Amino acid sequence: MDPLSDVLSLLKPRSYMSKGFEAGGDWSVQFPSHYQSIKCNAIITGECWLAVESVPEPVHLKAGDCFVLPSGRPFRLASDLSISPVDAGPIFEQARGGGTVSCNGGKDFFLTGSRFAVSGTNAPTLLAMLPPVVHISKESDKDSLRWAVEQMMQELRDERPGGLLIAQHMAHMMLVQALRMHVDNAPDRGASGWFAALADKQLAKALNAMHENPAHRWTVQTLAERAGMSRSVFSLKFKQAVGSAPLEYLTRWRMLLAGDRLANGNEPVSSVALSLGYESESAFSTAFKRTLGCSPRQYGQKVETVFEEESRP
Repeated sequence: MDPLSDVLSLLKPRSYMSKGFEAGGDWSVQFPSHYQSIKCNAIITGECWLAVESVPEPVHLKAGDCFVLPSGRPFRLASDLSISPVDAGPIFEQARGGGTVSCNGGKDFFLTGSRFAVSGTNAPTLLAMLPPVVHISKESDKDSLRWAVEQMMQELRDERPGGLLIAQHMAHMMLVQALRMHVDNAPDRGASGWFAALADKQLAKALNAMHENPAHRWTVQTLAERAGMSRSVFSLKFKQAVGSAPLEYLTRWRMLLAGDRLANGNEPVSSVALSLGYESESAFSTAFKRTLGCSPRQYGQKVETVFEEESRP
């Protein structure tokens, strides 16, 4: 698979639907942190401001815009950011059984969307690879998302058999489309982060190579050749964009793949090690512990504990 599909597959997003949120007049709502979850929303009518914690500039959202919040940070939606916000909790208590929740009588503003819970002990690492805010405002991009949004809303309104499942698939489509559009609309020169690397045509070739064949004995030289760059320029540019050296990134990705397989399958450690390019279980275990902080066997026990805690009511 490609790098974006790979990361989303390891996150295993599960959507929890919210039919909508409407607001009227002057309003401002503060939303708490949404740990290990991704929010994906579409503005249907009206406009508002979005302010996300630790993101310097607020985002102005208009009808037709979509936005994705993968970081789990607290955020605020408001008609005017100078208005003191109210807590989202009491408002969204109305949505436990589904339907549209209302603030200040509604009528002026309406959005619909979904929250995606993600699983796994390495979810924070994977979520950190995604941008804190994705804003889709380009007309051609909004047109391509509109069908999924309208279909999702129709299924939720009609409440026909199987409608919730269809709506969830539409929500997944919105999420992937929005993130893909973020890659296509390449960041400004000098931007950093994993998505900036995906948007860079040369670095993307190296990332694709590592994701297509993580077990291959890649060297910085062969990856640089894939990118069509000199070894030194490639190394510098990759580290500036991704935040780690190419082979460090490769090792971390191998270990994230290994962790997922150990958590969700019955393969022996030796088999996982061999399939990811390690000739000995010892070398694999050393790299695994250095990267993820525990041995492969301890990791399996850790995942079982997390699963039990997440399963409690």
